[in-house]
Amino acid sequence: MRNLLNLIYRYHFSLLFLLLETVAVSMGVRYNLYQKAKFVGFTENIAAFFNESVSSFTDYFHLVETNRRLSLENTMLRNQLQRVYRSDELFFFSEHDTIHRQKYFFTSARVISNTVTRMHNYLTLDKGRDQGIEPDMGVICPEGIVGVTTGVTGNFTSVLSVLNLNFHVSAKLKKNDYFGTISWDGQDYRTVILSEIPYHVDVSPGDTVVTSGYSSLFPEGIPIGTVIEAHVENGNFYHIRVRLFTDFRHLTYVDVIRNLQKEEQQKLRQE
Repeated sequence: MRNLLNLIYRYHFSLLFLLLETVAVSMGVRYNLYQKAKFVGFTENIAAFFNESVSSFTDYFHLVETNRRLSLENTMLRNQLQRVYRSDELFFFSEHDTIHRQKYFFTSARVISNTVTRMHNYLTLDKGRDQGIEPDMGVICPEGIVGVTTGVTGNFTSVLSVLNLNFHVSAKLKKNDYFGTISWDGQDYRTVILSEIPYHVDVSPGDTVVTSGYSSLFPEGIPIGTVIEAHVENGNFYHIRVRLFTDFRHLTYVDVIRNLQKEEQQKLRQE
């Protein structure tokens, strides 16, 4: 108590000044419309700034949940498009066809580990056999292709990354449908090589490369990347470097693709 009294005695002139200043400002705001309007506007700006800061701070901690919901929503939309967007059934559906000849089904999963600096890179997903995932399923993200499932346990899946020397997938130039093979040469995690495109084909930097649909793993038209450069090798085919749309250093959520007609396709090929 004595320390409090000593503090008041030491700063009593300053405290008295602040008290009188507060009273003066209060009376000025209360009995003068102009000052009152200015004061109200000032306090509203401060409150708005404080609320915006709190909101931004709160939103930051909800980003993980927001991304998870967006991933699930994208997966649902992919499945809905597979049910209805068929070129031969865009306006008409068979009344006996309950799934409208759906060919692919997508399952969302989260990437829990990933490598990009090795010659044989892999990813690990947080879903596995218990969630319907099997080996040899295509994996994509909103930007483009990611890889192919390999090892599967009850709740986890290993994915052979596009950035793996053993990865190959059929791809084509979007503008003219000429197809070849996408592979990685181990040089740059941002680029892959498109080969087997004949030298007489028109290829230009900026051309879009997508999946051809010839593989049973990926639907036709999944984005892969854009052409950076192209030159003829061995006199007959292009060696085309493609910049990937997928940024493998920032992968969080992916979709695993189940081909509902895969067994039928494989059986036909064997026959």
